[in-house]
Amino acid sequence: MTIGDDARAAPKPGDHPDFFRLPPPPGRSRESTIVLSKEGRFFHEGAPVEHPGMQRAFAAWLRRHPDDGRYILSNGYDWSYLTVEGSSRFVQGVRNVDGRPLLVLLDGSEVTLQPAALCVDSAGRLSVALEGGELAAFTPAAQLQLSPWLFEQSEGIGTLVDGVFSPIQPGGS
Repeated sequence: MTIGDDARAAPKPGDHPDFFRLPPPPGRSRESTIVLSKEGRFFHEGAPVEHPGMQRAFAAWLRRHPDDGRYILSNGYDWSYLTVEGSSRFVQGVRNVDGRPLLVLLDGSEVTLQPAALCVDSAGRLSVALEGGELAAFTPAAQLQLSPWLFEQSEGIGTLVDGVFSPIQPGGS
């Protein structure tokens, strides 16, 4: 076991059952000016968060408060509320891996596309149901990157993956 392994195994304050019930540090508030826009961009005090690592961190820290259900950012050491204008999960890119689309989420994680999990809202914006049923909205760039797998047939518009056509169902955010 290395020193890094020991550090990862150590409990964080966020592991304590009362972590989300503790008051903020003196002179601080749990409310923040951080916003996750409906386009999948984080803003702080009205300015876009430009650093890719900070964007991934915010996306990875995003969860719901266990008591009131509001969206929070929690890194296990501290937490604060933020505003989420639309979806809380986003597909920011699509990569071709052996002819199959691999979805790259805003938090940096990757998910193999299950074509039947795609849906489109009335504005033509794609979403995908993730494991557990949560919807991740496609950013415009990711939606464009999916285009090599998009086809129109008599059943409508859908994906063609491994020779199988799957129509995209109505729904989404």
